Amino acid sequence: MRIYITSVFVKDQAKALQFYTEVLGFEKKMDLPAGDFRWLTVVSPEGSGAIDLLLEPNLHPAAKQYQESIYREGIPAASFAVDDIYNEYERLEGLGVKFTTRPTKMGGSMVAVFDDTCGNVIQLVQG
Repeated sequence: MRIYITSVFVKDQAKALQFYTEVLGFEKKMDLPAGDFRWLTVVSPEGSGAIDLLLEPNLHPAAKQYQESIYREGIPAASFAVDDIYNEYERLEGLGVKFTTRPTKMGGSMVAVFDDTCGNVIQLVQG
């Protein structure tokens, strides 16, 4: 068994696609009509492309409540691995990304947390 798709709920799929591709550097993989929305996935250019991140609309009341609750508590909706957290922090900050946690040592890892502008906080990890 392996992970095929994981998702983050987003307030606006178009805005999320722009942020996740133009700012974070992911690549659009799938963009298919799905009723009033899109089946919209991105992948890491550094990975095998085997794991998609679905940018899923948060319109279901349970999804919206979940997203708002974990955001309010500062709980990351996803965690992305980086090779050099300081370089990535500086690169993203230079692009206007707002961090809620600067690179910080936690156990044997370094972590940083930022706001994805789509209703989530996302964690970076250098392990």
